[in-house]
Amino acid sequence: LVLITDIALAIIAFSIGGSLQIKEIKRLGRSIFGITIAQALGAVFCVCLALLAYGELDGLKNADGNSNLFLPMVLIVSSVSAATAPAAVMGIVHEYRARGPLTTFLLGVVALDDALTIVLYAFAMTAAQTLIGLSAEFSWHDAILGPVQQIVIAILLGGIAGLSLRFATRWITQQTGLLAFTVGVILLTSGCATTMHSSALLANMILGFVVANFIGQSEIMFDQLERIEEPIFGLFFALAGAHLDVSLLLITGGLALLITLARFGGKLIGTQIGARIIHAPKPVRRYLGISLLPQAGVTIDLILHARGQLAGGIENHANASQAMAIIDFFVNAVLASVVINELLTPFLLRFALVRAGEAGNNNPGK
Repeated sequence: LVLITDIALAIIAFSIGGSLQIKEIKRLGRSIFGITIAQALGAVFCVCLALLAYGELDGLKNADGNSNLFLPMVLIVSSVSAATAPAAVMGIVHEYRARGPLTTFLLGVVALDDALTIVLYAFAMTAAQTLIGLSAEFSWHDAILGPVQQIVIAILLGGIAGLSLRFATRWITQQTGLLAFTVGVILLTSGCATTMHSSALLANMILGFVVANFIGQSEIMFDQLERIEEPIFGLFFALAGAHLDVSLLLITGGLALLITLARFGGKLIGTQIGARIIHAPKPVRRYLGISLLPQAGVTIDLILHARGQLAGGIENHANASQAMAIIDFFVNAVLASVVINELLTPFLLRFALVRAGEAGNNNPGK
């Protein structure tokens, strides 16, 4: 059933891109970009400091023999903590038909957050491999050009798909045909991005952005897409719930809770600093931080990718089994923190939208 998850994430990313209007980006572009960087770095720094303190107090720092995995895993876990899950955010925003300053900033930050997280993770992974000895020296190509290449490919794919969709809509008159063609282009974009080792999420965000801003029938296309969104969202969250393993909380509960709290604090502090610097509206300053806590897809993908990369590199080490135990401990802690976040954040996001007066579009100008 993993195909359902991929389809849902593709449609969610397309919807997020469609929520970004050029006029809004011109008005808020620098502000959204500034807050995105501030909240992401806040989460990274707070999680990193918390894990370093935990390692000193718990003795975990020296538990892996001579493989020196503690600091590399701290860097990797800290980098993936910057991500915000678009699925939960988009699902709740759609459910309450939220609209207003907070919602605009929220969707903008979520759209940029995953791309920034991929860059941070690439830096962390390259540094981790160097520290462990899997890489002879720090590679600027792997650290910078690699993620930049992924992002450029995603932007090009999304742009080309959007322009092709614009061209094709001239000959599609029936709304059902328009829906089928739109979904087909979304899935094709995802497949191409995955095949080219790029970000399917970012590619579909760009596709949605192009459709919303450069295609005359964009409102009809998004209205038609909403007809099939709810059952897909329902399947997606049902599958996400099926993956929640309560035993992870028992095994790594302390560290998972620490990661959750440190990430929470970092997002709040970073958002407050960024919002005050740019003089953001009051609802944004008050409620954006607690709206950015959902964590799932990108975090899980990246931490499992890191496990595979490190496991393949240390299999010939003398303390390979001991080192794998440390890797799995951190990986399970991240997965358990995702469980905690996914259980709590829907209530916090709903609270933020209601208190900001944007749930149900009650007062979008507030």
